[in-house]
Amino acid sequence: PSIPRHTNRLINEKSPYLLQHAHNPVDWYPWGQEAFDKAKKENKLIFLSVGYSTCHWCHVMEEESFKNKEIGEIMNKNFVCIKVDREERPDVDKVYMTFVQATSGGGGWPMSVWLTPDLKPFVGGTYFPPEDGVHRVGFRTVLLRIAEQWKENKDALLENSQKILEALLHRSEIRVRGQESPPPSKEVMATCFQQLSNSYDEDYGGFSKSPKFPTPVNLNFLFTYWAMHRTTPEGARALQMALHTLKMMAHGGIHDHIGQGFHRYSTDKHWHVPHFEKMLYDQGQLAATYSRAFQISGDEFFADVAQDILLYVSRDLSDQAGGFYSAEDADSYPTTASGEKREGAFCVWAAEEIRALLPDPVEGATEGTTLGDVFIYHYGVKETGNVSPMQDPHQELKGKNVLIVRCSLELTAARFGLELGQLGALLREGRRRLSAARAQRPRPHLDTKMLAAWNGLMISGFAQAGVALAEQKYVSRAVQAAAFLQRHLFDPTSGRLLRSCYRGKDNTVEQSAVPIQGFLEDYVFVIQALFDLYEASLEQGWLEWALQLQHMQDKLFWDPKGFAYFSSEAGDPSLLLRLKDDQDGAEPTANSVTVTNLLRAACYSGHTEWVEKAGQILAAFSERLQKIPITLPEMARAAAVFHHTLKQVIICGDPQGEDTKEMLRCVHSVFSPNKVLMLADGDSAGFLYRQLPFLASLERKDGKATAYLCSNFACSLPVTSPQELRGMLCP
Repeated sequence: PSIPRHTNRLINEKSPYLLQHAHNPVDWYPWGQEAFDKAKKENKLIFLSVGYSTCHWCHVMEEESFKNKEIGEIMNKNFVCIKVDREERPDVDKVYMTFVQATSGGGGWPMSVWLTPDLKPFVGGTYFPPEDGVHRVGFRTVLLRIAEQWKENKDALLENSQKILEALLHRSEIRVRGQESPPPSKEVMATCFQQLSNSYDEDYGGFSKSPKFPTPVNLNFLFTYWAMHRTTPEGARALQMALHTLKMMAHGGIHDHIGQGFHRYSTDKHWHVPHFEKMLYDQGQLAATYSRAFQISGDEFFADVAQDILLYVSRDLSDQAGGFYSAEDADSYPTTASGEKREGAFCVWAAEEIRALLPDPVEGATEGTTLGDVFIYHYGVKETGNVSPMQDPHQELKGKNVLIVRCSLELTAARFGLELGQLGALLREGRRRLSAARAQRPRPHLDTKMLAAWNGLMISGFAQAGVALAEQKYVSRAVQAAAFLQRHLFDPTSGRLLRSCYRGKDNTVEQSAVPIQGFLEDYVFVIQALFDLYEASLEQGWLEWALQLQHMQDKLFWDPKGFAYFSSEAGDPSLLLRLKDDQDGAEPTANSVTVTNLLRAACYSGHTEWVEKAGQILAAFSERLQKIPITLPEMARAAAVFHHTLKQVIICGDPQGEDTKEMLRCVHSVFSPNKVLMLADGDSAGFLYRQLPFLASLERKDGKATAYLCSNFACSLPVTSPQELRGMLCP
């Protein structure tokens, strides 16, 4: 590669996204005191640009504007320019995204915001084209107009920014009004179910027209709703909606049929043409959701999809030290000789490419049939490409195909006169050859940043799949990743989590000069992961760590006045707002997940004040939960668990005994949203016996592994047969 003309301060950063901009002609600063001081000293406005390394439109804006020398000069002359990776600093991102959404009615990345020298926002947007067009003002024009305004009307601008900040503070406040109690869970569940049911797509599954996101939070809500209403028509519909959506997603182009794993979202209602980036948080949540679907339905199809996701993550997103990388990009070079990247280039196929790779005649099929014919028919491939121009504004996918399962195995088999088993083998062979051909293409960029929160979600995915699919290797992978977190993303002296670490030179794990401290979501998703990991591995060390982290989370983020947790801790003067998120989106919001965490923590520790806190969070979000629970399906789910109180399923037995293992297999095979599993191994000096003295009174009946079902520390009669236990778990 040629020697870069420009190099700015971002060259010293660790974030792959910031490093992508280190050679722009823009004099970028990272978020920090140096930039703030410069703005104050020179009395300049700040231009803040926020994105992430696998964001398609971020690349576009960089190519068009940030690499443009003339635009760079305008930026450097008039502004102090700051670049933020939203995955490293979700706190900064949320403050200014709240502003952009409030003032423009939309939001997204790249986010472009202009701030006064004291960091107050006054103009913002997302992507700007470089020059003026028919419908949009160009970036160059916006820069010059804002610089002009600052010269002419500085006082009005400052006054206005103060008003905006006060309005934002008022608007974004979530708190208990008076002595509210948690909302009635029956109504919240019913409303949330109704709202999901009304927005459900009967044909293709999912809960919107387009774009369609996987949103596992909706599916997990429906599974819990079904478990609590198994015998009603609504319960049956909830299950059908969730399973149909999961099936259609797995058949769709959003699922990578050749390279495994799921892309971020579909641009159409058929789950066909995706935005091709692959995010760790989706893989983690979807692995758990598909495992749950298998646990409930017994249909191997769902188990296969879960294994497919975990294969992708183990192979492509895993660091040798045990952590998980953040994401893979959507854009890549079509061939090694290409000069420019295209979206989806790594994943799409021309029909003739497939024919050339799969020319073999198929035995026993209709005369003249090749493996290519069968593959092309089954995966909806068209000679001229199967992507409609509507979904391809830049014509990057012209003549190409995104594979999508268009018909059932039975239909494809009938079409070519094949046996089902034979067809399965043929499609497997086809996928194998396409995979080998794809390995020759240039790979998309890999974001090797490792985040505590997303690693937590992925550990849960491996642990839950290990339990539901009875696969020990997945539990071992989860253990390896949790040990990685303890080693690289936890500071034992302060007892605090760190947000991120990075793959460095020669594959070592590196930390930035000033490590970023963990945010609320890091604590919440890691604590959830440790509880899931305890239930899968029954190693008490993970429980002990989870409870320590829960105490730390309470100390750093709890709002004693208005209840619930703030997303970031107090004491950072550069953060204008301490916010509480109020939406379960692509990832659940931290306050939603923490409700269930607190209930689990109370079960494992006997600290009832954690149950009280869970109720206080539900009270703080009460109004939203009663009016539009569809925006908080994970919290609505947690409200039901809170209402029904968690059942402690306690197995008294020798961890190595066959009878104990049989009882555990029984617990693991049942989907029961309000159970907490623990193993009482008789070691009275162990962590659990010290936390829960009542365990000492539970004994093994006739020397056999014995199960008790306890709730509020009162226990059922002992049972020693897995059949009886199953009956108690599925009333």
